Amino acid sequence: MRCVICFLLLVSALRIGAVTVMVEAESFADKGGWVVDQQFMDQMGSPFLLAHGLGKPVANAKTAVRIAVAGHYRVLARTRNWAAHWSKNGAPGRFSVAVNGTVLPKIMGVNGVSWAWHEAGQVELSTGEVSLELRDLTGFDGRCDAVALTTDAADPPNTPDELERYRRNCGLLRRADGEVKADLIVAGGGIAGICAAISASRLGLSVALLQDRPVLGGCNSSEVRVHLGGRLNIGPYPRLGDVVNEIGPAKGGNAQPAARYEDDRKMAVVSAEKNLQLFLNTRAIGVEKTGHRITAVIGRNIETGVETRFVAPLVVDCTGDGAVGMLAGAEYRYGRESQAETGEKTAVEKSDAVTMGASVQWYSRKGDQPEPFPDIDWALPFTEQSCEKVKMGEWTWETGMTLDQINDFEMIRDYGLMVVYSNWNFLKNRSEFKSEYANLSLDWVAYVAGKRESRRLIGDYMLREQDLVDRQVYPDGTCCTTWSVDLHYPDPKNTKNFPGAEFKSIAKHRTIYPYPIPYRCLYSKNIGNLFMAGRNISVTHVALGTVRVMRTTGMMGEVVGMAAAVCKRNGCLPRDVYANHFDELKTLMEQGVGNGKKQPPQNYNLGSTLWKPEK
Repeated sequence: MRCVICFLLLVSALRIGAVTVMVEAESFADKGGWVVDQQFMDQMGSPFLLAHGLGKPVANAKTAVRIAVAGHYRVLARTRNWAAHWSKNGAPGRFSVAVNGTVLPKIMGVNGVSWAWHEAGQVELSTGEVSLELRDLTGFDGRCDAVALTTDAADPPNTPDELERYRRNCGLLRRADGEVKADLIVAGGGIAGICAAISASRLGLSVALLQDRPVLGGCNSSEVRVHLGGRLNIGPYPRLGDVVNEIGPAKGGNAQPAARYEDDRKMAVVSAEKNLQLFLNTRAIGVEKTGHRITAVIGRNIETGVETRFVAPLVVDCTGDGAVGMLAGAEYRYGRESQAETGEKTAVEKSDAVTMGASVQWYSRKGDQPEPFPDIDWALPFTEQSCEKVKMGEWTWETGMTLDQINDFEMIRDYGLMVVYSNWNFLKNRSEFKSEYANLSLDWVAYVAGKRESRRLIGDYMLREQDLVDRQVYPDGTCCTTWSVDLHYPDPKNTKNFPGAEFKSIAKHRTIYPYPIPYRCLYSKNIGNLFMAGRNISVTHVALGTVRVMRTTGMMGEVVGMAAAVCKRNGCLPRDVYANHFDELKTLMEQGVGNGKKQPPQNYNLGSTLWKPEK
């Protein structure tokens, strides 16, 4: 539990001798039914606790703090009304704060579209230990960043930059003693990051793998629940894909029960690697550089606030958002390029900031008796014509195509929640066919959104549509992308009902032959020691439509792990592998780094790729 006592000895008469005890919600000793949400910490300043109960209040979050100075304290919570963007009729995420078992009078989460401090009440406190509780009132995603007990008439800082400095000055954010040294840092523990870390580890490199969630797998984890796509073990290097096979679930399907995604299997394979150190709940939040090279990556634990300095000569960005590259000043793209710029037939006429969206998947469960759902007054206005008469939602429930997938991502995720709850409310409580839904209840709704597209880091080559469809194979081809060029757009029916606020998508496919991704797409153009693997590699928006599926990104990870081994062996940088040592990389790709054990077949979600002999 992180708390701090700040004595504010300032000039203002109101603040002389003021005391503030600040507690980070994500560090509560007993989180009850609340969960830690770190997805937006770069924008709003911190991870926070989320009461994700699907309409049923979750168990209280509890902790204790020590009061050093007796006095009259204001009790504040940093929170927001997450539905205020779309609804003026209510506040879904209501909660109360209790001190020493006494519930304070003001309800939290009812005001403010933006994050801010709100006063829950005032208390007289003696010195010694004090208990704090967050009491969820609705189960509809109430959120709390921090609690402050203060004798000051002024609130603590609120803007992310000011709050960051305040937390650091007070000791809530602190550096760990010492540092972690490795041959390779891999930021991001999705399929690409896992495969990069395993590949490098098996070739003798010491690896630090940073993952900002408590589980591995990214979109293929039990938190997001997207199945793997694409084909493995084909093309010029048929051993690429062996590691993906080791960690990939035996069964497919989106939005299925948690066990389907085999989190434990991924963890077991990673844990067995003697050269690999795994740092869960650790988000890359900064870099150090010398010239055009990264010398260290700073990782922050999302629960404790402790920051660790990771030092390595090579770095792989598998964050999906290109976060490490962005922090290092790597060149990147965002949005759709124009036809004039790329020569792609599928490209738009004028470049823009539109992307594919993010999905909040969900499903329901049928019981033996009626299952109530709150008739919520803050829901979006669905009708018999506009509702989605379904019992689950998978990839097609997609939001945020015209918003910023980095800076607006909390709004994008929250709108995904809003439409799920609002549609379900209509089906259960108001529709003509509500009897069909009487025994159904929401069983799972993702709160970690599955993102498809944001930043794409630029390498020495940027893959384009014409490379894929004309099958222009380059001498530095590596793993094969096999998925169609699969781009998503708002569903016209959904646009008709919700113009400018769509939450359903359609996919337009262009089938391709298996295509070897150039190695030059897998390292940064201007940051000398930075690799990338995943959806943030060097491709156009159109070409992203094929390379973004997870069996393909996993094979990218295998390749960059091998390339890192070539770099270590020759004391060189990623670009030098292409220029001077590509035959060594080819040998490793031919051999593969699989463990040699027979794996369960993964004959699902292979895509509709054409087949043609390699040139």
